[in-house]
Amino acid sequence: MRYAHFATIALLGLSGVSASAQSPGGLDAATGARAGHEVGVGDSLPLSSKASNIMPFNTRSTIAPTLPPSAMGENAATYDYLRAARASLVAGQTGKAQQSLEMAETRALDRSVPQGQTGTPSDSAMVSRIREARHALGGGNTAHAIELIDLALAG
Repeated sequence: MRYAHFATIALLGLSGVSASAQSPGGLDAATGARAGHEVGVGDSLPLSSKASNIMPFNTRSTIAPTLPPSAMGENAATYDYLRAARASLVAGQTGKAQQSLEMAETRALDRSVPQGQTGTPSDSAMVSRIREARHALGGGNTAHAIELIDLALAG
């Protein structure tokens, strides 16, 4: 009888170890994010070198993974980010390309608008081409994304 109790305790202990191994320590089991992470400060988890969370069909999580930084850093011009995105796509670095395209779009959206019209979407051809390039990347069509980047650079 005593051996049966020891065996039961041992099995329960092993199942506890197995359950704790499924969720890495320090991560929120519901979101996969690092517990206590301050948004906008440093890298957050999960990390990814692949483009994702661009289109609904390639969104696998409610948390977009942290992408590799653009080769241009944080303070480049729109055209510099576009050239970096193109180079990243040619090199097969989709995550870096996505980050550069997002930075280029942000720079292209810098504009002055009359007070009260800040919610009006931009009608800029540059912004449209960058958005379309991001969508092509999200659809896995890197050749078309490169074409759209080339159009944006020429425009």
